[in-house]
Amino acid sequence: MKKLLLFLLAMSLSGCAHQYVMKLTNGVTITSSSKPKLRGANYYYKGPRSEEQVIPQSRVLEIEPASMAKEENKFKPTEPKKKHWYWPF
Repeated sequence: MKKLLLFLLAMSLSGCAHQYVMKLTNGVTITSSSKPKLRGANYYYKGPRSEEQVIPQSRVLEIEPASMAKEENKFKPTEPKKKHWYWPF
């Protein structure tokens, strides 16, 4: 019975810790340890060291849980072809 109670207590406490991803207008993504809260014209969120950070609402494009955030396919330039000594260009 004690094991069941401990298990239920652990499951109820572990459900609170979700990370959120904020995508900004300049393409940067910020991960926060708690859901950003809108107060006035700014979003307040906890940074990596649990200190409170502020970002203007106009800079934020999207806020979503980290489990739903997808990594975008970024452009990767191809490496230039290796030039041979017998080929002038």
